[in-house]
This record gives sequence, structure tokens and C-alpha cells, in this order.
Amino acid sequence: MPTSTQPIPIPAGRLWAGRILSALPILFLLFDSVAKLMRLPPVLEGMAKLGYSDTVASPLGITLLVCVVLYAIPGTAVLGAILLTGYLGGAVATHVRVGDPLLSHVLFPTYVAALVWGGLYLREARLGALVPFRK
Repeated sequence: MPTSTQPIPIPAGRLWAGRILSALPILFLLFDSVAKLMRLPPVLEGMAKLGYSDTVASPLGITLLVCVVLYAIPGTAVLGAILLTGYLGGAVATHVRVGDPLLSHVLFPTYVAALVWGGLYLREARLGALVPFRK
């Protein structure tokens, strides 16, 4: 049995599945953060439809970029996942506030969060102790 100073071994298949599953939200959210930082017209129009001023595009882009980078680094991945959960929760609240459709808009950030945590669960053995799905 591993001690607290030894990493818990993860089977190679599970680790790669976790990396691939984690890559999906990382790539999507990186694209989103860069689009906000570049202040692309479609992004600013979308933010205006959601009731946000275009002045918050850059701060949101920086916040999201920091969260994604923390999630992508193995040593800070859990912190990144927690921060991304908060960020994505704000996106859910925004879509609820403007009355967007449930399955396509309101729950989309929840789908991304599920990928974030699912990928992390597969690549981070310590989460297995907190959320055991097997005996």
C-alpha cells in the first residue's frame, strides 16, 4: 500500500483516457479565453446579449485562462478544477438569468464541468478515495 509520500499508481490506460477527456474542456476553454482576450466581435455581441459590458471581456478572459492553466498542470489540477467549477457555475447562472433554453445553453457549462471532473478523476488517483465508484 502506498504511503502519503508515494504517488498512487494509475494504470496507463486510465491515465491516457483522463488526459484525452481533460483535453476536450482545456481546448474549448482556451479557445474561449483567447477569443475574449482578442475581443472578437462575435464574442462581444454574445456578451452584450447576456447583459455584460464589453469592458469585462478581458478580465473574464484572463480569469478563465488562469483557471485553465491551473487545471492543465498536474500539480495544480484539483485547484484548477475547483476554480473552473465556479467559473462555469457563473455561466449557468447567466444563462438562467436571461432565460436561455435549458438543454442547449443553461446546462452546457455543466457538461463542460462534467468533462473537467471526469478527466481529472481518471488522471488523479487521489480523487478515487473521495469518490469511490468501485469496491
